[in-house]
Amino acid sequence: MSMTRAPEKPPLVHPLWLRLTHWLNALAMLIMVTSGWRIYNASPLFNFSFINELTLGGWLGGALQWHFAGMWLFGLNGLCYLLINLVSGRFKRKFWPLSPRQFFTDLSAALRGRLQHADLRHYNMVQRVAYLFVMADSILMALSGLVLWKSVQFPLLRELLGGYDAARYIHFFAMSALVGFVVIHLVMVALVPRTLLAMLRGR
Repeated sequence: MSMTRAPEKPPLVHPLWLRLTHWLNALAMLIMVTSGWRIYNASPLFNFSFINELTLGGWLGGALQWHFAGMWLFGLNGLCYLLINLVSGRFKRKFWPLSPRQFFTDLSAALRGRLQHADLRHYNMVQRVAYLFVMADSILMALSGLVLWKSVQFPLLRELLGGYDAARYIHFFAMSALVGFVVIHLVMVALVPRTLLAMLRGR
């Protein structure tokens, strides 16, 4: 009498802690970006404003409260993400080593729609560079945000960023780069829907 073997589960792509920090970060970014647009509208840097219907807070005071709430979630969640990556060794396994030659090869394949995603557990070189960039960009956004929030309490940081006014521009461009990353990220998810399923259920 033969026994049928139960089908093996597909390998785990994203552990639970990674999925939690990913979605909490998505929520924090949504709060911070939309409330930040309302704050920007109160004192624009450039000759344009964001559509009020796309902003959060209703008015400057409300937007600031939402922004500070999102700031704590973004900062604490990001710190947990970085620490777990470093302590577990995942950072080295997933993002290292980097190869400029392989990056341009993978980028060329991606632009031609030929970049393979057979095993979601492994990041190609474009993904590695993109994720490292967004980590660095998030840190820069947080540091410039500290200057805008507590300029007097962080005089050295303010001077390193070129002063309060320069920190405003740095914060704006860091935010813009993050939004650009999110747009590209969503396009890639639409092209490879398996990545969304993996981030929801881990496999």
